[in-house]
Amino acid sequence: MMRPTAILWARIATQKSLLRGKNVLTLEHFMQKKKALSLWREIMRAIIKIPGSPTKREMRDYARTEFERHRDVQDIGHIRYLISTGRTQFDGMKRYINEQVL
Repeated sequence: MMRPTAILWARIATQKSLLRGKNVLTLEHFMQKKKALSLWREIMRAIIKIPGSPTKREMRDYARTEFERHRDVQDIGHIRYLISTGRTQFDGMKRYINEQVL
């Protein structure tokens, strides 16, 4: 038999569920979110290396706009595509950044 305090806590937990009204990430969504954040950080680290110029701001703004535009995408296949495309674009951008730094 459960103690009265345990029953009370169980009721409170059920009524005030932390998950109520919030989307719970699946493992696959969590992994893709991690990859997207990793790509974002890598892009920002690379942009910092560009000497002060309008190009630096333009690249940062472009990356931010693209990430924000696709923020609410939920389809795993589409998320994978976006990360892959972003990675490809970033590889091209890295070549440009390396030319700017040298």
